[in-house]
Amino acid sequence: MTWDAFHHRGDVLRTVTAEVDLRRDGSLPMDLPGVAETFRGELDLLATLQLRWHTRLAGRIERELGDQPLDLDSAVVDAWRATADQMPGVRAVLDRHADGAGDAADRGEAAHVMAVATAKERQMLAVLAGRVSSTEPEPHGQRIGEELEDRARAGWTEPARGRRRVVAVSFLDRLKAALAA
Repeated sequence: MTWDAFHHRGDVLRTVTAEVDLRRDGSLPMDLPGVAETFRGELDLLATLQLRWHTRLAGRIERELGDQPLDLDSAVVDAWRATADQMPGVRAVLDRHADGAGDAADRGEAAHVMAVATAKERQMLAVLAGRVSSTEPEPHGQRIGEELEDRARAGWTEPARGRRRVVAVSFLDRLKAALAA
Protein backbone atom coordinates (compact mmCIF):
# COMPACT_ATOMS: atom_id res chain seq x y z
CA MET A 1 0.00 0.00 0.00
CA THR A 2 1.40 3.38 -0.98
CA TRP A 3 1.77 6.34 1.34
CA ASP A 4 -1.12 8.17 -0.33
CA ALA A 5 -3.38 5.11 -0.31
CA PHE A 6 -2.66 4.50 3.37
CA HIS A 7 -3.50 8.07 4.34
CA HIS A 8 -6.54 8.17 2.06
CA ARG A 9 -7.81 4.98 3.72
CA GLY A 10 -7.31 6.61 7.13
CA ASP A 11 -9.23 9.69 6.03
CA VAL A 12 -12.11 7.59 4.71
CA LEU A 13 -12.13 5.51 7.88
CA ARG A 14 -12.33 8.67 10.02
CA THR A 15 -15.28 9.81 7.90
CA VAL A 16 -16.95 6.41 8.29
CA THR A 17 -16.40 6.46 12.06
CA ALA A 18 -17.85 9.96 12.36
CA GLU A 19 -20.87 8.93 10.26
CA VAL A 20 -21.64 5.76 12.23
CA ASP A 21 -21.27 7.75 15.46
CA LEU A 22 -23.81 10.21 14.10
CA ARG A 23 -26.25 7.59 12.72
CA ARG A 24 -25.91 4.94 15.43
CA ASP A 25 -28.25 2.64 13.55
CA GLY A 26 -25.65 -0.11 13.20
CA SER A 27 -25.56 0.02 9.40
CA LEU A 28 -22.40 0.21 7.35
CA PRO A 29 -22.23 3.54 5.47
CA MET A 30 -21.21 2.12 2.10
CA ASP A 31 -22.82 5.15 0.44
CA LEU A 32 -20.20 7.62 1.70
CA PRO A 33 -17.76 9.06 -0.84
CA GLY A 34 -14.58 7.00 -1.07
CA VAL A 35 -15.84 3.96 0.82
CA ALA A 36 -16.48 1.74 -2.20
CA GLU A 37 -13.11 2.66 -3.70
CA THR A 38 -11.18 2.23 -0.44
CA PHE A 39 -12.66 -0.96 1.00
CA ARG A 40 -13.15 -4.22 -0.88
CA GLY A 41 -16.71 -4.48 0.38
CA GLU A 42 -18.86 -4.53 3.48
CA LEU A 43 -16.91 -7.33 5.10
CA ASP A 44 -13.62 -5.43 4.68
CA LEU A 45 -15.13 -2.31 6.26
CA LEU A 46 -16.68 -4.35 9.07
CA ALA A 47 -13.34 -6.03 9.83
CA THR A 48 -11.58 -2.66 9.79
CA LEU A 49 -14.09 -1.19 12.25
CA GLN A 50 -13.68 -4.28 14.45
CA LEU A 51 -9.91 -3.82 14.44
CA ARG A 52 -10.27 -0.13 15.29
CA TRP A 53 -12.57 -0.98 18.24
CA HIS A 54 -10.25 -3.74 19.47
CA THR A 55 -7.17 -1.54 19.27
CA ARG A 56 -8.84 1.37 21.06
CA LEU A 57 -10.22 -0.98 23.73
CA ALA A 58 -6.83 -2.61 24.38
CA GLY A 59 -5.15 0.78 24.69
CA ARG A 60 -7.84 2.06 27.02
CA ILE A 61 -7.57 -1.03 29.23
CA GLU A 62 -3.82 -0.49 29.53
CA ARG A 63 -4.42 3.11 30.66
CA GLU A 64 -7.09 2.06 33.16
CA LEU A 65 -4.81 -0.62 34.56
CA GLY A 66 -2.23 2.08 35.20
CA ASP A 67 -4.83 4.11 37.10
CA GLN A 68 -6.37 1.26 39.12
CA PRO A 69 -3.84 -1.58 39.25
CA LEU A 70 -5.43 -3.24 42.28
CA ASP A 71 -8.94 -3.68 40.87
CA LEU A 72 -8.36 -5.31 37.51
CA ASP A 73 -11.99 -6.28 36.86
CA SER A 74 -13.16 -2.70 37.40
CA ALA A 75 -10.36 -1.36 35.23
CA VAL A 76 -11.44 -3.62 32.35
CA VAL A 77 -15.13 -2.74 32.79
CA ASP A 78 -14.39 0.99 33.02
CA ALA A 79 -12.20 0.79 29.91
CA TRP A 80 -14.93 -1.00 27.93
CA ARG A 81 -17.43 1.70 28.91
CA ALA A 82 -15.03 4.54 28.10
CA THR A 83 -14.30 3.02 24.70
CA ALA A 84 -18.01 2.61 24.02
CA ASP A 85 -18.47 6.26 25.01
CA GLN A 86 -15.82 7.28 22.48
CA MET A 87 -17.09 4.98 19.71
CA PRO A 88 -20.85 4.46 20.16
CA GLY A 89 -21.53 4.16 16.44
CA VAL A 90 -18.80 1.60 15.90
CA ARG A 91 -20.12 -0.36 18.87
CA ALA A 92 -23.61 -0.26 17.30
CA VAL A 93 -22.25 -1.59 13.98
CA LEU A 94 -20.38 -4.41 15.72
CA ASP A 95 -23.41 -5.33 17.82
CA ARG A 96 -25.70 -5.38 14.79
CA HIS A 97 -23.35 -7.63 12.84
CA ALA A 98 -22.39 -9.90 15.76
CA ASP A 99 -25.02 -12.49 14.94
CA GLY A 100 -24.81 -12.14 11.16
CA ALA A 101 -28.09 -10.21 11.01
CA GLY A 102 -26.45 -7.02 9.73
CA ASP A 103 -26.24 -5.70 6.21
CA ALA A 104 -22.98 -7.31 5.07
CA ALA A 105 -23.45 -9.01 1.71
CA ASP A 106 -22.10 -12.34 2.96
CA ARG A 107 -23.86 -12.73 6.30
CA GLY A 108 -22.35 -16.15 6.97
CA GLU A 109 -18.81 -14.93 6.54
CA ALA A 110 -19.57 -11.77 8.54
CA ALA A 111 -20.99 -13.88 11.37
CA HIS A 112 -17.85 -16.03 11.35
CA VAL A 113 -15.53 -13.00 11.36
CA MET A 114 -17.47 -11.41 14.21
CA ALA A 115 -17.54 -14.67 16.20
CA VAL A 116 -13.75 -15.00 15.97
CA ALA A 117 -13.24 -11.32 16.86
CA THR A 118 -15.64 -11.57 19.81
CA ALA A 119 -13.87 -14.69 21.09
CA LYS A 120 -10.49 -12.96 20.93
CA GLU A 121 -11.84 -9.82 22.59
CA ARG A 122 -13.44 -11.74 25.44
CA GLN A 123 -10.27 -13.72 26.02
CA MET A 124 -8.32 -10.43 26.07
CA LEU A 125 -10.72 -9.01 28.67
CA ALA A 126 -10.22 -12.07 30.87
CA VAL A 127 -6.43 -12.00 30.49
CA LEU A 128 -6.13 -8.29 31.22
CA ALA A 129 -8.39 -8.68 34.25
CA GLY A 130 -5.86 -11.24 35.50
CA ARG A 131 -8.42 -14.03 35.57
CA VAL A 132 -6.81 -16.34 32.98
CA SER A 133 -3.32 -16.60 31.54
CA SER A 134 -3.85 -18.05 28.08
CA THR A 135 -4.30 -15.60 25.23
CA GLU A 136 -5.79 -18.32 23.03
CA PRO A 137 -9.60 -18.35 23.20
CA GLU A 138 -10.79 -21.15 25.49
CA PRO A 139 -14.15 -21.77 27.23
CA HIS A 140 -13.18 -20.60 30.72
CA GLY A 141 -11.67 -17.35 29.44
CA GLN A 142 -14.64 -16.82 27.13
CA ARG A 143 -17.04 -17.15 30.03
CA ILE A 144 -15.10 -14.69 32.19
CA GLY A 145 -14.69 -12.23 29.31
CA GLU A 146 -18.40 -12.43 28.57
CA GLU A 147 -19.21 -11.75 32.24
CA LEU A 148 -16.95 -8.69 32.20
CA GLU A 149 -18.50 -7.47 28.95
CA ASP A 150 -22.02 -8.01 30.33
CA ARG A 151 -21.08 -6.08 33.47
CA ALA A 152 -19.74 -3.22 31.34
CA ARG A 153 -22.85 -3.17 29.14
CA ALA A 154 -25.18 -3.26 32.15
CA GLY A 155 -23.69 -0.07 33.56
CA TRP A 156 -23.25 1.75 30.24
CA THR A 157 -25.67 4.29 28.87
CA GLU A 158 -25.19 5.39 25.32
CA PRO A 159 -24.29 9.09 25.00
CA ALA A 160 -26.90 11.34 23.38
CA ARG A 161 -26.99 11.20 19.58
CA GLY A 162 -24.57 13.44 17.79
CA ARG A 163 -22.50 13.84 20.92
CA ARG A 164 -19.68 11.97 22.47
CA ARG A 165 -19.01 12.05 26.14
CA VAL A 166 -16.01 14.17 26.91
CA VAL A 167 -13.46 12.10 28.74
CA ALA A 168 -10.98 14.17 30.67
CA VAL A 169 -7.46 13.30 29.65
CA SER A 170 -4.70 14.43 31.92
CA PHE A 171 -1.31 15.62 30.78
CA LEU A 172 0.17 12.41 32.17
CA ASP A 173 -2.26 10.31 30.09
CA ARG A 174 -1.27 12.21 26.95
CA LEU A 175 2.42 11.80 27.77
CA LYS A 176 1.95 8.04 28.33
CA ALA A 177 0.09 7.74 25.02
CA ALA A 178 2.84 9.63 23.20
CA LEU A 179 5.54 7.42 24.69
CA ALA A 180 3.57 4.27 23.85
CA ALA A 181 3.26 5.36 20.21
